[in-house]
Amino acid sequence: MSELSRRAFGGLLGGGAVTAVAGTTAAAAPDERPFRARDAASASRARPNLLVILGDDLGWADLSSYGAPHIRTPHLDRLARQGVRFTDAYSGSATCSPTRFSLYTGRYPGRTKGGLAEPVGNRTQGLDPSHPTLASLLRKAGYATALIGKWHCGWLPDYSPTKSGWDEFFGNFGGALEYFSKLGQLGEYDLYEGDATYQDLRYYTTVLTERAVEYVGREHDKPWLLNLNFTTPHWPWLAEGDEETGAAIAASIRSAKSPGEVVTALNHYDGGSVEKYAQMVESLDAAVGEVLAAVRRSGQEENTLVVFASDNGGERYSYNWPLSGEKFVLLEGGIRVPTIVRWPARVDGHQVSHEPVFSPDWTATLLELGGAHPDPAHPLDGTSLAGYLLRGEELPERDLFWRVRANRALRRGKWKYYQDDAGKEHLYDLAADRREQADLAGDEPELLADLKASWERIAGGLLPYPQA
Repeated sequence: MSELSRRAFGGLLGGGAVTAVAGTTAAAAPDERPFRARDAASASRARPNLLVILGDDLGWADLSSYGAPHIRTPHLDRLARQGVRFTDAYSGSATCSPTRFSLYTGRYPGRTKGGLAEPVGNRTQGLDPSHPTLASLLRKAGYATALIGKWHCGWLPDYSPTKSGWDEFFGNFGGALEYFSKLGQLGEYDLYEGDATYQDLRYYTTVLTERAVEYVGREHDKPWLLNLNFTTPHWPWLAEGDEETGAAIAASIRSAKSPGEVVTALNHYDGGSVEKYAQMVESLDAAVGEVLAAVRRSGQEENTLVVFASDNGGERYSYNWPLSGEKFVLLEGGIRVPTIVRWPARVDGHQVSHEPVFSPDWTATLLELGGAHPDPAHPLDGTSLAGYLLRGEELPERDLFWRVRANRALRRGKWKYYQDDAGKEHLYDLAADRREQADLAGDEPELLADLKASWERIAGGLLPYPQA
C-alpha cells in the first residue's frame, strides 16, 4: 500500500474548505483526525436505499467545498460535511456515455460494443439489454429500481433503461437537450416517461427534481435504487428564466438540415459565460437540496446511501483549478470529478478521503451493500469500497485504467501514465504535481515501462475501436 493510500480516508474537514494547490490532499480543519470506522457489531444490518446523483460535465472544483471561489453550493457542501468528500475520485471515462456504461455495468466501457462510442450519437449504438447492470442485479436481489434524468446509453426502440433493469424511467434518452423545448441531439422531442413522450416545457432541472422528490416520498415496501442523472450544467447554457434564449436555440434545431447542425445548435457556442455557468451549478445544488430534503421528510435519511458525482470533467466555463485538461481528454481535468458519499447509519461525517477510486468501484460497492452478486459471465472491473467505508480496511494498490480514442492513462498509487494525442508518453507524480506539468518520464524509465505494460495488458482484453 502506497503512502498516499495509507493517508486515505482520514480527517475532519469542513464542507466549505478551500482545496489546497499542492499535493493530492485537500485543505483540512485544524482538528483533522485519522479515520476510524464505526463499531461494526452495533451497526444496522438493514440494506440501504441507494441514491446515485450525477451532475453533467461538472468540473472537479466547481463546488465551493472543492475550491470554487465564485460558485455557492451550500446543499452539496452540507452533504460533504455529513459524509465523506473524495479528492481523488474519477469518472470511468472522459465523456458522458462511456462513463455511464462503466457505472451501469461496473466494467470498462471498452468491454461492450456500445461503450466504444464516445459518446453515443445515433440509434445504432447503445447498452445491450442482455448485459447485466447495476439495476438488473439489484432488482434480482429485491430492490425497486428507477432512473430519472439523462440515460445516454441508446435510443428506442432497441435501448432503454426499462430494457436494462430499471423498473421506471423518466427522462431523456440523448446526451443533451434544450432545457425548455426538450429538443435533443437527434432533433426530436426527448422527454419520456417509460417509452412514451411526456409533455412538460418547464425548465428541465425543475422537472427532474419534482419527479425525484415524488419518487423518494412514496411508500416503498422494499429498498430502492434511484439513479438521478441531471443534465445540469451541460450545454446549452440556460438557467431558469432563459426561455427566450432557449426558444432561439430550439428554432435553430428545428431548422437544422443535418445531425451536425443540431449538435452545433445545442453546443451554444455563441452563448454562456462564467456567470451563467455558476448560475446553472447553483441551480443543480438547489435541486439536490430539494431531493435530500424529501429523503429527510420521508424518514429514510438515516439508511439512505447517497453518492454524488459528475460523469466527467468540466468543459468551457468550468472551474478546474489546479487541474490541466477538460472533458474529452484523460488529463486530470477530464476525468477527476467531485464525489461525495453520505450514509448516516454507517459512515461518520466530516471526513475526507484521498484514496483513488473510479466509477466502476461504486457499482461493485452498491452491489455488495445491496446484497446483490455480479454475474460471473461479466466480471466487474471495479473494486468494492464497502470494507473500506464500513470497516476501515485498506484497499490494495491497484491500477485505474482509462482508454479513449485520443488518449491513454493509468494511475497506480500516486503515479500516472499518460499518452497524449500525439503519441508522446508522460509520467506524473500526482502527489506532488496534480497539475501534470512536471513530466518524469525521462527520470523513471523503468516505472514508465511498467505502467505502460500494465495499460497494454488491460487494453488487450477490450474490444477494438471500429475503424473511423
